[in-house]
Amino acid sequence: MKFVDEAFIDISAGDGGDGCVSFRHEKYKEFGGPNGGDGGRGGHVFAVADINLNTLVDFRFSRRHDAKRGQHGMGSDMFGAAGDDVTLKMPVGTIITDAETGDVLFELLVDGEVITIAKGGDGGFGNMRFKSAINRAPRQKTPGWPGEKRSLKLELKVLADVGLLGMPNAGKSTLISAISNARPRIADYPFTTLHPNLGVVRVGPEQSFVVADLPGLIEGASEGAGLGHQFLRHLQRTRLLLHMVDVAPFDDAVDPVAQAKAIVAELKKYDPQLHAKPRWLVLNKLDMVDNDDRAALVKDFVKRFKYKGPVFEISALTREGCEPLVQAIYRHIKSQQVASQAPVDIDPRFAPIEGDDTPGA
Repeated sequence: MKFVDEAFIDISAGDGGDGCVSFRHEKYKEFGGPNGGDGGRGGHVFAVADINLNTLVDFRFSRRHDAKRGQHGMGSDMFGAAGDDVTLKMPVGTIITDAETGDVLFELLVDGEVITIAKGGDGGFGNMRFKSAINRAPRQKTPGWPGEKRSLKLELKVLADVGLLGMPNAGKSTLISAISNARPRIADYPFTTLHPNLGVVRVGPEQSFVVADLPGLIEGASEGAGLGHQFLRHLQRTRLLLHMVDVAPFDDAVDPVAQAKAIVAELKKYDPQLHAKPRWLVLNKLDMVDNDDRAALVKDFVKRFKYKGPVFEISALTREGCEPLVQAIYRHIKSQQVASQAPVDIDPRFAPIEGDDTPGA
């Protein structure tokens, strides 16, 4: 299935049905009175988050979505039926924005979450609503209210705990296939990965985290060079970034330190908040370096890169060093989850009074 992370749609909720003007006509009931019913409500447009979806491709080819209008009211006190609703299934992580104003309206972050993105119009009143002691034969009715109409932009940001970034052919796809159940395309040429891949890493019973593999970045990505700039948004919800570096490039003229610095510069240009996220350095393809030269190579790289954070030496191909990396990632993510769930200190002035449900003054 083609990966699409952006789409534009037009939605229209159903109009409400009109009220009815009618009077009761039965034998021996000369003045039966008004019995015109109300119109039915127009159909709503709902969006539901579906964890089984990972692309917005369905909305690329189906842009218009209209709910049915409500049925008009009828005589004999019969109300019109409500219009059929429309439910749009979207991937978890979808951001719904007003295409005209750019305002973010909704975010789908939980599987099964349902939101109303366009409300159907209420039905109009029939003449039975206007009956009173001084108006016993009303001929008034009201039309149904129009349903909401919107032009929306859908933007998908995948939900992952860890994001992999680096130059093309740094070994990101090999790593995610080695530590998770993902099976991305792997080849010996640049830009093999054309869209994000998600993999679930199992650490133990009920212990796991999600990794996102993105297309490789190149210098100038923040201005539109290469493919990576199209998918940098998917890193914005991650808790941790793994900066993968190929320390044994085939071309001797390529400097891994210069490439690593270019990636960091592109992150800062694209989004300073993304640049400020926790970022670990992962030196890959050490299986292509002699054992006697590894320590010196790593030390020289870290010194010239001027990096002071955690450094992991791995070979994604042979899985050497992958297990310590996975364990460290899980501990980091778990600690962040615990910190985010820590109780908030309450000012004693506003603490609840024992035995009372109201806050104290």
